[in-house]
Amino acid sequence: ALSPVDLIPDFIPVIGCLDDLFLVPALIAASVKLIPSEVWEECRKNAKNMALSGKWYYAVPVVLIWLFLIFLVIKIIFL
Repeated sequence: ALSPVDLIPDFIPVIGCLDDLFLVPALIAASVKLIPSEVWEECRKNAKNMALSGKWYYAVPVVLIWLFLIFLVIKIIFL
């Protein structure tokens, strides 16, 4: 979506963003299908173990950064 090479340039109204609406999910689906099933299952198991072991606090910095960025955008737009 952020590539400088785009099927239809985004500055073209509606159609420019419409290709990204279909292209990005299709590329994500293709990427998921290319991951070997053994690797996929191992990552799922690791993620489940991490959630059950209480290591959710690793997400706190990411959430705080996003909240800060949202706050800045709202501040810039409305003030």
